[in-house]
Amino acid sequence: MTTQQIDTVDSAASQEGFSWRIFGPGILMATAAIGGSHLISSTQAGAIYGWQLAIMIVLANFFKYPFFRFATDYVYDTGESLIAGYAKRSKVYLWVYFILSILSAVISTGAVSLLAAVILGFMLPASLEFSTITLSIIIVAVSWFFLIAGHYKLLDGVTKWIMIALTAATVAAVVIAAGKPTVMAADFVAVTPWNLATLGFIVALMGWMPAPLEFAAITSMWTSAKVKTDHTTHRQGLLDFNVGYLVSAILALFFLALGVFVQYGSGQEIELVGGAYINQLINMYTATIGDWSRLLVAFVAFMCMFGTTITCADGYGRANAECWRLIKGENEINKKQIAFWTTYAIGGGLVIITFFTGQLGAMLKFAMVSAFISAPIFGWLNYSLVKNHKKLSAGMNAWSIAGLIFLAGFTLLFLANFAGIFG
Repeated sequence: MTTQQIDTVDSAASQEGFSWRIFGPGILMATAAIGGSHLISSTQAGAIYGWQLAIMIVLANFFKYPFFRFATDYVYDTGESLIAGYAKRSKVYLWVYFILSILSAVISTGAVSLLAAVILGFMLPASLEFSTITLSIIIVAVSWFFLIAGHYKLLDGVTKWIMIALTAATVAAVVIAAGKPTVMAADFVAVTPWNLATLGFIVALMGWMPAPLEFAAITSMWTSAKVKTDHTTHRQGLLDFNVGYLVSAILALFFLALGVFVQYGSGQEIELVGGAYINQLINMYTATIGDWSRLLVAFVAFMCMFGTTITCADGYGRANAECWRLIKGENEINKKQIAFWTTYAIGGGLVIITFFTGQLGAMLKFAMVSAFISAPIFGWLNYSLVKNHKKLSAGMNAWSIAGLIFLAGFTLLFLANFAGIFG
């Protein structure tokens, strides 16, 4: 028997049962998701409102689930990405997605790279002083090396270990904080989030929870690459997706708990700007638990943002390359095009950091809100693609419709409030 035949038999055998190799796209999506939405929005929600917004985190993850899952189903059923499906429905949809993607690529990658750089600077000893720009260059350079030198295989392997380290560190941090929660200030008065004034915060919280719905199309690109490299089955692909999605959803609640135990009721005003809030969170955590915990919390935060940086750059790079392939009418994605669009996301993000650093906090919130407003569109598109391809079960069909009503309802409520209709 030849070596090639042995490899074929081993691959087929591994597909019949559980194997570490089956995990990839789902873990990549979780790594990308556990960034601004978890580290900033979830912890701020816990710090300001306690446990009250836990229900909104649960609902956002619950109602977005079908539309993210369709990415996995569509690839295994058709062998094509969701973006290819968009192109089949209408070139208009393809161009809309492409334009939104090339804009989001630089804004999102720049924002998460900057936050990773801020945290890295916080972790370094005082004797090592680097500017935020210098640290940002280091972050994007390392990310670029991971993606260009090894590309999917290297990314696939590295993010699994990032997710393991992130999960372990987050759980440890919450357990420690729960054992020594912040003492409530004597004059503390609980604030309710259930009013129109807080609607923008809630929409931003749900916008990237667990990730923007545009990431469903990006996940389909990762899934397509996984099928080609490891020949996974549909069942294995769903297991990978479900594990990644569940881990992301649970960790969102853990980060909410971190904000509750460390900051809620402390009496200190909560910073709402991303970089400033991270420094405040780490400092308050250290004051609550002890100086030794500084590196633990900083490590959790850094793993969040570094993992998000490399997965965002790769995801947007693949999605934009796929859009460009379809626009040009080519049969296969050119690896040089993936490298180009990945470099564009990283390089463009660095330009954003260099020239618009002071606006990134507002840009991050804008990106989160925009992601939620566009969610019903991407949700409908994914639902219609899969529904037209095969008959959905009654349960999944009802779940999808309920999800569309939830997303569209909150979007209309937010837009109406923004327009001043409610006074």
